[in-house]
Amino acid sequence: MSVSLTKKLYLSWFTLLMFAVGWTIGLAIATWMPEHYFEWYPFIPVFFYIFGWFTIYMFEACRRYAPQKIQLVYLGTKGIKMFFSLIILLIYAVKVEEMKVEFFLTFFVFYIITLIFDSWFFFHYERGQKVKK
Repeated sequence: MSVSLTKKLYLSWFTLLMFAVGWTIGLAIATWMPEHYFEWYPFIPVFFYIFGWFTIYMFEACRRYAPQKIQLVYLGTKGIKMFFSLIILLIYAVKVEEMKVEFFLTFFVFYIITLIFDSWFFFHYERGQKVKK
């Protein structure tokens, strides 16, 4: 199975981003605000990393089999991401009694970072496609 250049670029940049942001935020909280570090912190970057893989695989499948629906798939993956994010936040709020505000704020920061990255990446992808035509 061949891996497209788009998928390679996305996964490379996304892996680098999640690794850098995950460690930076984790170390910053643990070093400067240790009373705000929560046990579930590592789950947040892992969730967004796995969802990044899901996003690019959906995008690649759409690009191969239904290229006219790429924008719909992009919006669909953002909707699915929001849905699962809300489910996770609700489960955390109900099941875990500690550090809810810290979890929500950290989750929100990662959500915004991945949203900005996805928007930037796919904007450049679409612009490159238009230049090719």
